[in-house]
Amino acid sequence: MKRILAGLAATAALAFAIAGGAAWNKYLRMPAAQPQPMPTHLIALDSAAGQKLLARAEATADFDSLMTHFVPQTRRAFCGVASALTTLNAARTTPTPMDQSRLFDSPGVRMHPLKVSVIGMSLDDFAALLRAHGARVSVTYASASSVDEFRDAVRANLANEGDYLLVNYQRSELGQAPMGHISPIAAYDETSDRVLVLDVAAHKYPPTWVETEAMWKAMRAPLNPDTTITRGYLVMHGDGTGPDALTAGATLASAD
Repeated sequence: MKRILAGLAATAALAFAIAGGAAWNKYLRMPAAQPQPMPTHLIALDSAAGQKLLARAEATADFDSLMTHFVPQTRRAFCGVASALTTLNAARTTPTPMDQSRLFDSPGVRMHPLKVSVIGMSLDDFAALLRAHGARVSVTYASASSVDEFRDAVRANLANEGDYLLVNYQRSELGQAPMGHISPIAAYDETSDRVLVLDVAAHKYPPTWVETEAMWKAMRAPLNPDTTITRGYLVMHGDGTGPDALTAGATLASAD
């Protein structure tokens, strides 16, 4: 009987170790470089066409600061973390650069890095994280707005320095691998009507030019077939001059 119990305990310990190792590899380990195919309707910034769009674009006020402070995500579901670090440091909300360890240490942060590692964060959680570090944030859910309003917000945001626009969208709507995602917008080209997504999942995708209408549809995608709740975008003001109210009637939209 003792041998049986000992065998069961050893088996359970082995199963636990295997499960723990699998969880570490999936959720906590630095993602390995896995470049993904680029859908034909998207344009990589590092391509000749992408560079041409950047050279032509006039709405690029945030491009340099975002590229200077860009941080790629270090875990599978850390797109919100990487986007927060990139924009908070670009906006210089703290005397010294923010890093991943300090991001969750602020007394105002109500989330744990392990939980975020597994399930990501909602757009509302993302806004709260930025606010906890002194930023002022306005959130707009796609279900409570329109593509024209989004385009106007992009134009206005990228005409001036000091504020940053970030999108929360469903990748599958763009022809990419299915997953909710958060990343900042770094530029807008009026002629092609494309936004430049500074994709923080740098192990999969380069900065990418996306048609505004396509990005809007990706933000309007319901979180699941049983709900009408959508994703959306937010504008972060690091200097404390921006609005600090959620869009009227807005509801939660998750981000992975």
